[in-house]
Amino acid sequence: QVQLVESGGGSVQAGGSLRLSCAASEYTFSRYCMGWFRQAPGKEREGVAQIASDGTTSYAEYVKGRFTISKDNAKNTLYLQMDSLKPEDTAMYYCTARRYCSVPLTYLYWTSATNYWGQGTQVTVSS
Repeated sequence: QVQLVESGGGSVQAGGSLRLSCAASEYTFSRYCMGWFRQAPGKEREGVAQIASDGTTSYAEYVKGRFTISKDNAKNTLYLQMDSLKPEDTAMYYCTARRYCSVPLTYLYWTSATNYWGQGTQVTVSS
């Protein structure tokens, strides 16, 4: 069973930065593609970024160039570095694992196979 616990959310002004962390159970990174999704109030959950077990990354267009996904295998921790934040980035951010990375990076495709989720961490960006 995969366990995921997010942290690092908070409130920040537009243009600022935050780094989210996701602590994963052992061996998760070697067996799963890891991803970050987000969900704003009244909106569908959407993909943000994903990183394969070999380190290959991909990003949603709306965060490309501003967000960076990475992982520390020794610490079993996934990260999402978020820079140049915008008010529209305000959402609950979720860490997730899936056997293979999803193309396209959508909630529909991601959940079409066995997947695991953390409880989420809130990010609020004020203008």
